[in-house]
Amino acid sequence: RAAHDAVLIGAGTARADDPSLLARTAPAPACQPLRVVLNSGLDLAPAGKLFADLDQAGLLLIGAADANPAHCAALKAAGAEIALVARGPGGVDAAAALGLLAGRGIGRVLVEGGGGLAASLTAANLVDRMEWFRAPILLGAEGLPAIGALALARLADAPKWRRVAFRALGPDLWESYERV
Repeated sequence: RAAHDAVLIGAGTARADDPSLLARTAPAPACQPLRVVLNSGLDLAPAGKLFADLDQAGLLLIGAADANPAHCAALKAAGAEIALVARGPGGVDAAAALGLLAGRGIGRVLVEGGGGLAASLTAANLVDRMEWFRAPILLGAEGLPAIGALALARLADAPKWRRVAFRALGPDLWESYERV
C-alpha cells in the first residue's frame, strides 16, 4: 500500500471487511495513500475504520452522478470527500473513476477488491499488473470470487497475462502478472 498513491475497493468489500486500508509499514510511511471506495449510490454507512482513521489518511468516495443527495451530504458531514462520475453498466463507470484519480495526479492505484470491481476494471482493460496470492486451502462455492464475471463470449476473448515473478511466502505463493 505504501508504494501507491491510492488504495481502491468497492463498497461491498468496505461493508464486508470493514478495512482501514492504511499502509502498516515500519516505520510508517511519510504519507498514507488516499483511500478510495467506489459506491454508485453513496449508500455506505458513515461508520467503521474508514471513517475512524480520517486523521491518518484521506477518504474519497466515488459515486454515480445520480446518487442520492442526502447520502452525499451525510458522508461529507462524516468527513469523507465525495466525487461523482458517470454510471457504468455495473455501477460507477470504472474508466471515469480512474480518470478522476488521474486528474488529481494519482498514478499508482492498488486495487484490493472485490471481485466485481476487479472484473469491471479487467473487462475495461484498465489493469496493467496483477499480484496473485494463493494459500493452500480450498473454499469451494462458499468462497467469494477474486474476479467476478467478465461476460466472455469465447475463450479467445479472455484477457491474457504473462507471469513476471513468483515466490513462496511460507506456505503461500505470490505470483505477479503483467497484461500481454
